[in-house]
Amino acid sequence: MKRFIALAILLTLLALLGTVGFHFTSNTGWLESLYLAVITLTTVGSREPPELDTDAKIFVMIYLVIGLGVFSYSAFQIGSVVVNAELRGMFERRKMQKHIDQMKDHYIVCGLGRMGTTICEYLQQRGKPFVVIDHDDSRLEDVCISDGWSYIHGDATDDQVLQSAGIDRAKSLASVLPTDADNVYVILSSRILNQKIQIVARASEEKAVEKMERAGASRVISPFSSGAVKIARFMINPSIEDFLEVADTRGTDWELADVQISPDSTLIGKQLMETDLRDRGVMVIGIRRSNGERLMPPPGNAIIHEGDSLFAFGSTNAVNAMISESTGDNSI
Repeated sequence: MKRFIALAILLTLLALLGTVGFHFTSNTGWLESLYLAVITLTTVGSREPPELDTDAKIFVMIYLVIGLGVFSYSAFQIGSVVVNAELRGMFERRKMQKHIDQMKDHYIVCGLGRMGTTICEYLQQRGKPFVVIDHDDSRLEDVCISDGWSYIHGDATDDQVLQSAGIDRAKSLASVLPTDADNVYVILSSRILNQKIQIVARASEEKAVEKMERAGASRVISPFSSGAVKIARFMINPSIEDFLEVADTRGTDWELADVQISPDSTLIGKQLMETDLRDRGVMVIGIRRSNGERLMPPPGNAIIHEGDSLFAFGSTNAVNAMISESTGDNSI
């Protein structure tokens, strides 16, 4: 920006210099002198001043040489800035795409509106890898670049765009596009490309919830109905809701998570009381078996099996460590 301002000032001063020079050497009016200065500076040269004497001819020659040099330099500088910006943007997009291609078990957020931005902030606070898809290039640059988010500019309903975001390797996808029709289309495309992915979608109207579930959504959230239920809960049990709100408050150090027990987990075969999860700050408040059986709350002698889902509550670091352990990445 400073370079553009400097060039603009230089060209303006040169035009003013030419105006003054033409005015006194060729005895023309100020407007006529400005016109002659501009067409001479831009090398258009539609006509020359009348009745040029020796001094006027010398001034015109000097002004032409200086003007041509300054104008050519300015044009070159402006062109280099534009080209460099395009090249820099191209290299940055390639670098970002390589980073996305290396992601695995990441999250995809389709739509960078108010809800999509909040989802991304939540994922960032918890150190989860994610990719944003949106068609508004200017909003992506304004929000994602400053926060260091990976993003793809394109239509989330396009299969190729979803594949560029690593849909086949992703763990979960959130579709929060403005219209229900677009969300249904994203759900259908995502389910076809990845049968195992967790899909969470937003529905603006209640009648769209069933359609999204049939299309393949794992969960469908209606902001209006869920907000109304939450208000009712606050009215009936304000203290309990305040406690539950701890797990959702921005910036909190507490986490409520659904931990999936993979075949490589070191927790398989252990009784709940035999683990040191409580000592590490994690409370298991429920177990859902692979056959649908629920233990709420689970007894201390409950054995952890492969495919179980453990509902864990505790500090963010402790819950994240438990998630890593459940996948077999770490051991107790």
